[in-house]
Amino acid sequence: MDSKNWKWWYLGFFLLLNVFILMIGGVFTASSVSTWYPTLEKASWSPPNWVFGPVWTVLYVLIAIAGWLIYLTPRSAMRKKALAIYWMQLGINCLWSYLFFYLQSPSLGLLDILLLLVLLGWALFVFRFLSRFAYIIFVPYFVWTLYAATLNVAIWMLNMK
Repeated sequence: MDSKNWKWWYLGFFLLLNVFILMIGGVFTASSVSTWYPTLEKASWSPPNWVFGPVWTVLYVLIAIAGWLIYLTPRSAMRKKALAIYWMQLGINCLWSYLFFYLQSPSLGLLDILLLLVLLGWALFVFRFLSRFAYIIFVPYFVWTLYAATLNVAIWMLNMK
């Protein structure tokens, strides 16, 4: 198989990896999304629960494409750094569902999402030097995570006991 065809296999890898991360997060979320989560006081700006699934699905596709585009850039120290940040943010993203939903800990979720925002900001900074398109399609992920962080803060503050 020539190198042109391999790039599509790498896209498949990135998409499957992101679907896997989405599914793991879903398993952690399912443990309390219909039991514990409805009992929490939430911010007035919280969207209906049905919004989260479609939004995160679209975002994970964009995250996968951005990672793939970074992977396709020529090998360099910057590319290596960008991919390391990419893998870290995926892990921290998945960890949030475990901390917030599975452990039912808005405070640990908050610490996690703040770290995630730092990683996403760092990723955006590095991505813009490697692939303008990867940078652009990663921005909605950062914005949504920033919004999700405000929801996490509100839940943490409204439900402190």
